Amino acid sequence: MVSGIIGRKIGMTQLFEGGEEVAVTAIEAGPCFVTQVKTEANDGYDAVQLGFGETKRLNKAEKGHLKDCGQLQHLREFAVEDITSVKVGQKIDVDMFKAGDRVNVIGISKGKGFAGGVKRHHFRGGPKTHGQSDRHRAPGSVGATTSPGRVWKGQRMAGQMGNIRSTVRNLKVVQVDPARHLLIVEGAVPGHNKGLLLINKAG
Repeated sequence: MVSGIIGRKIGMTQLFEGGEEVAVTAIEAGPCFVTQVKTEANDGYDAVQLGFGETKRLNKAEKGHLKDCGQLQHLREFAVEDITSVKVGQKIDVDMFKAGDRVNVIGISKGKGFAGGVKRHHFRGGPKTHGQSDRHRAPGSVGATTSPGRVWKGQRMAGQMGNIRSTVRNLKVVQVDPARHLLIVEGAVPGHNKGLLLINKAG
């Protein structure tokens, strides 16, 4: 069976379980369709390409690739346990999960723009007294003198924050609603509402 599914973040809400309030995220997961089956013999590895979401705009190459599956907007690859169990055009739905399962969710985190060291890396800033007037949110020293005499690659500084591929692991599946293609997971997932997500079985 396919290891994961493509979805779209709906938003966060809350549920009550056993008298306790639980923060959850609602995800529209699927339906997805198998658009390509990759095998060790032809491609060097076993994988399944899934398509999700309808679109009206495809070029000729994309239409040819998806001629048996419809006009799908997003294509992503997933690992598969038994490559013989899937075929092109097959529908993959959210019923592959059940309550209590653990999943890893991949998405693009919210972009925060250009951010300073305090916001981006949680620096504490400089001293608030002793005559300091403009160093409250400054990063401090970024390099050495004679040796190595330069700033190390990867030095934590101000810069672009967010808008990167991010994975949240081991989230618990709280509810599954196949009729509405709905997956409810405990906790938060990366990205903004309506953002694309990849949901994989954990482990």
